[in-house]
Amino acid sequence: MAGAIEVHVVMLAGGSGTRFWPWSRHTRPKQLLALVGQQSLLRQCAERFRGCIPAEHFWAVTTAELLPQVREHLNDLVPESQLIGEPMGRDTAPCIGLAAALIAQRHPEAVMIAAPADHLIEPVGAFHRSIQAAVTLTQEFPDSLITLGIVPTRPATGYGYIRRGAWIGERQGVAVYRVAEFREKPDLQTAEQYLASGEFYWNSGIFVWRVQTILRELAQQQPRIENAVRRLAENWHSPQRDALLRQEYAALPKISIDYAVMEGCRTALVLAAPFRWDDLGSWSALERLHPQDADYNTILARHVGLKTRRCIIVGDSNRLIATLGVEDLLIVQSDDAVLVAQKQQENDIRQLVELLRDTGQEAFL
Repeated sequence: MAGAIEVHVVMLAGGSGTRFWPWSRHTRPKQLLALVGQQSLLRQCAERFRGCIPAEHFWAVTTAELLPQVREHLNDLVPESQLIGEPMGRDTAPCIGLAAALIAQRHPEAVMIAAPADHLIEPVGAFHRSIQAAVTLTQEFPDSLITLGIVPTRPATGYGYIRRGAWIGERQGVAVYRVAEFREKPDLQTAEQYLASGEFYWNSGIFVWRVQTILRELAQQQPRIENAVRRLAENWHSPQRDALLRQEYAALPKISIDYAVMEGCRTALVLAAPFRWDDLGSWSALERLHPQDADYNTILARHVGLKTRRCIIVGDSNRLIATLGVEDLLIVQSDDAVLVAQKQQENDIRQLVELLRDTGQEAFL
């Protein structure tokens, strides 16, 4: 990987397990599920990086509650000392900052990759080429924050967008541009305009930078976060670490790295990633990833049906789901719960999960 440059990857493996309820639960969020293939998305993420980064440079950040499960999925890949359990969720800016500060203590000149652990990316070769290009750019443009943009294939309203600016050139056959601006999730009409313009990429949430560069940007734009993660890194091996971690995190804002730093950065670069990407944001993603039957149903269950069309049906292999005369439904059976919903209502599953909590049925979460 890029000569003698030392590269570390930080897998972001938190999450509350709501969008794929009831398959996902509070202690079994999306990244711990095998939505595609036989391995969990988290394990697939680690395996993807194993081809281009030594495992001793692997890190994972999750919640303290999920730390045992994450450890189990990564036990032979990520060193125990590089598994970080946050005492509470504070979105991506604090955890990325903390990982950068810890890496910087050991290797001040290191390059860091921050990557969500719950995305689908293929083919792996094209992904490696993009990572290599981005790492090279950290040496050519050491003050830049680099992100991987995904060429949109549809007018998606659930993704953030990046508008490209001036063309820099190609690295490893991958086009590189300056970032003109970041745009948050648009309505359908705006998303259609973005798609037609050819100037916009989906924001993949994958970032590459020198650890000193991201820490400097945090110091300039989010000094509260930078001060906290620096203090934590300085005391990471002290007996007071856990108490200090809880104290510092409780006082931090809940903010994404996009809002905290990327939108205010004037030196950001975006690569037009040449790989297939899906953030698996909802049950409808399964329709893009699995074949349909003759009636356009996506079936991941033991199922028998008549007059059943355009449904997504998911369940345990030892239980039968039978359907008759239904269309456009999402039917999910898992453990002790069953979800039946109109497909177009899937974005409201979060509200359903909140209703379960509000009505005292946390046992099903």
